Amino acid sequence: MSTLSIRLPDYLHKSVKKIALQEHSSLNQLIVLAVAEKLASLATEDYLAQRAARGNRKDFLAVLNKASDQEPKNHDKL
Repeated sequence: MSTLSIRLPDYLHKSVKKIALQEHSSLNQLIVLAVAEKLASLATEDYLAQRAARGNRKDFLAVLNKASDQEPKNHDKL
């Protein structure tokens, strides 16, 4: 485990401290979770961009054309 010293504006520090208390969590744990969530979000964005780059509209439309024109059954409707 590494130690990292960060500088937060006072308003942000107060907000994080307040939320940590509400969540019954430590300030450290809340910040670790926030960083982990941000990294996961960025990784997902990169993954989806890579998948989109491999996409092929012609193939997509071919698959879509295979879909039935029938209305969904009641248990499948939203």
